[in-house]
Amino acid sequence: MTESAIFLPSDQPLTIALLVLPQASILEVASALDPLRNANRQLGHEAYRWRVVSPDGAPVPLTCGIELPSSGPLAHAVGAEALIVIAGYRLAEVATRPLIRDFRRIAPRFQLVGGIDSAPWVRARAGLLDGHRATVHWEDLEDLAAAHPEVDVVPDRFVIDRNRVTIAGAAPAADFMLHLIGTRHGAALARQVAMSFLTQARPGAEPQTSPAEPDPALDPRVARAVAIMEAQIDTPAPVAAIALKVGLSARRLETLFRKSLGLTPGAYALSLRLAAARRMLTDTAHPLSEIALRTGFSSPATLARAFRRAFGIAPGATRRSGRDH
Repeated sequence: MTESAIFLPSDQPLTIALLVLPQASILEVASALDPLRNANRQLGHEAYRWRVVSPDGAPVPLTCGIELPSSGPLAHAVGAEALIVIAGYRLAEVATRPLIRDFRRIAPRFQLVGGIDSAPWVRARAGLLDGHRATVHWEDLEDLAAAHPEVDVVPDRFVIDRNRVTIAGAAPAADFMLHLIGTRHGAALARQVAMSFLTQARPGAEPQTSPAEPDPALDPRVARAVAIMEAQIDTPAPVAAIALKVGLSARRLETLFRKSLGLTPGAYALSLRLAAARRMLTDTAHPLSEIALRTGFSSPATLARAFRRAFGIAPGATRRSGRDH
């Protein structure tokens, strides 16, 4: 399928409008803009321009507690070649029906329309991803696929499908911008920009949760065991079975886990499952029974007991607290 002409070599300035929604991450904003700023610096001229807009034109409250200035409401994005939405938490609250309606109406005026982190939800609800491949932050992959079967949801870092781009989070946003810079101004410039940030571009098709290199802080066998646990949140395997898969005895695996992570394998696996449950409580409307099923607990009561022991608060109270913040 043909990509947008934005990805062709060009000496013409490119303007990108960022629609930043409340409760987005400042890291995602920086990951989208700083590679463009650095490319301008390396080139010695303004090859990339940008403007930040918000739903109502007011400064945007971010997750870190600061407010991001805005140049105006969504209508002020018109005139840019690309429109990219950045969204994070409390999406049901900030992605209002009027905003989705306005976004649907304005999207055809751009050569490229994109979304970072949870923003693909906004575009899916606007019908702008129907018949397209798309990605979203890994925590939302299953829910987005279930809610929008007309979208081909994949676990990639970023996906370009014709004039649509979806980007899974902050680090993939930088990867995408490096890809964009490389297509317009060459791989050498993209590499120079990446080196300025002491990083390297990773391809969009790379899975989100598979690191390009093993974590040097972990024993490789511990890293493999952790990967198994992360892949089996809903059906946790016995520690002995995991140890067998990584070529160790259960006792040896426990020794390595205590040395590397300060926890037993069982305790670490439980912490992963409880963290996933807490995310679902604060970020979704799933009933406790479904959350228990998705995190490998035999019943809602079993999850509630483990949750209260770990966090000192009941799941229901956590959900109410998440709605208040």
